[in-house]
Amino acid sequence: MDLAVQRKIWSLARQAETWPWVREAVPGMSNLMLVFLEPPVELATITGDLIAAWNSGQELLLDGRIVELPVIYGGEFGPHMADVMAHSGLTIDEIVRIHTEPLYTVFALGSHPGYCYLGGMNPIIATPRRKVPVLGLPGGAVSIGGAQTGVSASAGPSGWNTIGHTDMSFFEPQQHPPALLAPGDMVRFIAEKVIK
Repeated sequence: MDLAVQRKIWSLARQAETWPWVREAVPGMSNLMLVFLEPPVELATITGDLIAAWNSGQELLLDGRIVELPVIYGGEFGPHMADVMAHSGLTIDEIVRIHTEPLYTVFALGSHPGYCYLGGMNPIIATPRRKVPVLGLPGGAVSIGGAQTGVSASAGPSGWNTIGHTDMSFFEPQQHPPALLAPGDMVRFIAEKVIK
């Protein structure tokens, strides 16, 4: 996950939104989804436009906010901390220290409303996704999935390894905008408590 590539995706999304045949351009993690006004007939033309825009595009530097998230790590709030410890060979204190060191960039929103995919995690704590997903993960779950970390905005299934929990609310439909975070924002995890 490369921030420079992600910034080019943000730029391409902004440009694609101006094209008359595009209803919406949604940047994802290392990808871009286009929603068309009508089903496209000529994919070669669309592909050519996208490639040309990508090749001539510049990185979009977004002036995002810094949001601090207090997290309770381990115990009942981090049911998969032991799995991350076993995979990495690190202690819970080392994992918490490494997880809280970076200032993470919100690369994209997705999976469910308000969910943020974060870039910048130290690969030393990268842990493969779970072979069997958890069906009832609570909102606010702080998890590691492969080389990424993220926070669940609402309850639901997940194949990531939950190491902690925050009480921060990430999606309120009645607010404008409804999502707390946006691409380009930055997140700093603060260890409020570590349960061993």
